[in-house]
Amino acid sequence: MGGVTARRPVALAAAVVLVLEAVGIVLLNWILSIVVDRQQMSMAGLHPRAMSTGAWVAGGLFGLYLLFCAVVLVRTAVRDRAPGGFTRIALISCAVVHGVVGAFAVGMVGWVAFLGAMVVLALLVLTLLGYDAPDNDGTRPATGDGTPNGAPGAPSSA
Repeated sequence: MGGVTARRPVALAAAVVLVLEAVGIVLLNWILSIVVDRQQMSMAGLHPRAMSTGAWVAGGLFGLYLLFCAVVLVRTAVRDRAPGGFTRIALISCAVVHGVVGAFAVGMVGWVAFLGAMVVLALLVLTLLGYDAPDNDGTRPATGDGTPNGAPGAPSSA
């Protein structure tokens, strides 16, 4: 199976891309906070220092979120097991965020930014689909014929 052997490198590639993206987001928001502070920009009467701090904090939080998702991907690749529960939801939300960012990026930044967001989205989706999620009772999901693995009537691995 080609998909089973390629899932570790895909998860690791997604993790590397997310780390680079986290660094880029933090740097971008740091530069934005400097510009807002030096230009004394204000919106709706908000103090420029508050906007500068808000940009820095928002970039830091989003960077931490991306780093958390990267750590989950590395852990998934090392253990070669599907993430479960909260970590799977975090990866799904990261994929959704990249889809939305890509949709906005095509209009505001251009097609290159859209392509970058879609590459990250594809890596996340490939990772999520490459690792089967366990059921609530901890067993593997159903096989292709609809019977759960290990259930009577399920194809044996012997």
